[in-house]
Amino acid sequence: MAYIPKAVERADRYRVKVDEYVHYQRHGYLKVEALLPKEDVQRLLDWAESRRQPPPVSDQPDKAPLEAVFKTQTRIHQLHRIDATAEWGLLHPRVLDVLEALIGPDVLALQSMLFFNPPGLGGQGWHQDAYYITTYPDTLIGAWIALDAADEQNGCLWVIPGSHCEPIYPPTHPYGLMHADGAFDDLFEVENVSHLDDEVNTLTKVVRKYPDPIPVPMQPGDVLFFHGHILHRSYPNRTRDRFRRSYVCHYCNARSWVPWNHGEPYEGDSANYLHILARGSTHLPYASPKFGTPVYLPEPADGNTGAPPRMMGMEDGMMDSVQTAADRV
Repeated sequence: MAYIPKAVERADRYRVKVDEYVHYQRHGYLKVEALLPKEDVQRLLDWAESRRQPPPVSDQPDKAPLEAVFKTQTRIHQLHRIDATAEWGLLHPRVLDVLEALIGPDVLALQSMLFFNPPGLGGQGWHQDAYYITTYPDTLIGAWIALDAADEQNGCLWVIPGSHCEPIYPPTHPYGLMHADGAFDDLFEVENVSHLDDEVNTLTKVVRKYPDPIPVPMQPGDVLFFHGHILHRSYPNRTRDRFRRSYVCHYCNARSWVPWNHGEPYEGDSANYLHILARGSTHLPYASPKFGTPVYLPEPADGNTGAPPRMMGMEDGMMDSVQTAADRV
């Protein structure tokens, strides 16, 4: 069948502007304001609240159980595999609309993380997401959905524009390499990636090559799309009474090979069969939404089994479509 990608029409489709595409490719990130409508943000907020249930603690003040939860975790991973609302958020159609343009047309949904970041906690030091999630070809992208207002006080994201052009700096062990071992002359290994202390996190050496990082303040419903190589971080929530809840998801082109399953075992050489095909098509195995969230995959073209037209060099030195080459002879 001819491969002719086509976006599925929807009344609420978000159409990416060329300038937005260029901004992402040039700077490594793109903030789309108010991408999610208010009612969808509220649905995710209500769900987030339902997910921060404290363990039973007897004979203690009401706040104690919640404080106990936050001392041990500020995020929950991979809820989309056990929760219908988490799956819906991961596969939100307007988020996928942007991904379809930035890394598509074929999109595979890989990971979901619900962040609470309560007062006094949270934060993650300098890192590159593709250091953790490997895709071959390398097409990883993150989507950071703000559920609360995020600013410098409560722990918004900080990015280094243009740093997505950096390679992935490898760990000291041989597993998880993004690039072929021995391909670079001066690609050094890094230690303590994501550590909040810049003097401990050796990726800081790369950060200091660039101008000062910039904060990315967000409002509820804004979505920040960021390249898998971009250097970014957040700081702990310094407020006394404000959360910084967000839903952060990762995706790649669905034709990438993904030997990653969040540390869980998988069969064979890749875990593609465990990840959801969210847009387009692929020649690789994939999963379907467990809870039935629609993903708007294109229908096959009826009766179209030939190769689509492609430009080729003609005998007269000109370029022309193979379908019209006979007209030039």
